[in-house]
Amino acid sequence: MASRAGRIPELEKMSVEQLKAIKEQTDLEVNLLHDSLNNIRTATTRLDLASIALQDLSIRPKGKKMLVPLTASLYVPGTLDDAEKVLVDVGTGYFIEKTMEEGKNYCERKINLLKSNYDQLLEVASKKKSIADEAGMVMQAKMKQMAAASS
Repeated sequence: MASRAGRIPELEKMSVEQLKAIKEQTDLEVNLLHDSLNNIRTATTRLDLASIALQDLSIRPKGKKMLVPLTASLYVPGTLDDAEKVLVDVGTGYFIEKTMEEGKNYCERKINLLKSNYDQLLEVASKKKSIADEAGMVMQAKMKQMAAASS
């Protein structure tokens, strides 16, 4: 079988069973990477919302009555005491008191880190997808060749 441009030479030498296994494995990896990409996108959106909330909080006067979120769907009435200090959730139930500016910087750093990770994962997912597609094409070509040889 002649190798076409862009084909991975090692795939040409594999059996149909090996190609099928590689295709299934890379498809699974691509799906997992897409799940991770969705999780990163969700986390970035949450941090964007937190950054906007910090900006909104910084312009509110002391003593302002507001609803304070305890969970995503539960809010309780509260009064703004000091808009210059905020609690930042740094994960696994830990909170750190920071100034408003430090809180905004924290959000920006995390957003930039997530965007960088997103770009890297997107590149890996793209490469894995092309390997899966290539394995599928080589497998189909081999199956057609075997069918032609048997008839």
